[in-house]
Amino acid sequence: MIKAVIFDMFETLVTLFEGKTYFGENIAADVGVDPDLFRKEWHAIEKERSIGVYTIEQGLEVVFKKLGVYSEENVSLAVNKRRENLEDTFNGVPDDSIRLLQELKKRGIKVGFITNTFSDERDFIRDSTLFQYFDVALISYEQGICKPDPELFQKMTKLLDVEADECLYVGDGGSKELFAARDAGMHPVQCTWFHDRAFEPHIPCPILDEFDHANHQLEVLDYC
Repeated sequence: MIKAVIFDMFETLVTLFEGKTYFGENIAADVGVDPDLFRKEWHAIEKERSIGVYTIEQGLEVVFKKLGVYSEENVSLAVNKRRENLEDTFNGVPDDSIRLLQELKKRGIKVGFITNTFSDERDFIRDSTLFQYFDVALISYEQGICKPDPELFQKMTKLLDVEADECLYVGDGGSKELFAARDAGMHPVQCTWFHDRAFEPHIPCPILDEFDHANHQLEVLDYC
């Protein structure tokens, strides 16, 4: 019997491909550097940005200095455009994501989420219309660890006061989260409802045949 459903956030309950998109290649173009060089340095500190070592501003400063394009103006430009993207993302929370969370609460099923996020994403998540529905929120930037670290999954079951085999884990599959959830003893479900939104060079997690799937938010209820 499922007593709790744990969600990923991005490309699960919301998508960064909503409205104004702003990714690494856009930052690179705005500050005048090669996008491949920017991505290399940006990805090199992804973990540090995800676990609270760097704020988004500090991370951009580190990378821009390495690439020789640092200025306060360039950091502010990138930060503000990221915020515009995140505003569109969280202003565009799908109605069916809200309906799903509401139905789970009506059924007495506990709801949590585990997400790898940077400082600005954390702020938007906490201010979003989604946040009121979560019983437990484990945000990597606050926790100091990120998926697929098994400690996050163990901590979630402890805080929700459920056994792992009483949990459904729903995510798009990034950060090896579905494998980590399975290893923790949860029932993983790969969501695919945002799968077709991504575009090059942002390759989504492939459809993983070894897991159950939900092609629409409300299909998650079928597994409960």
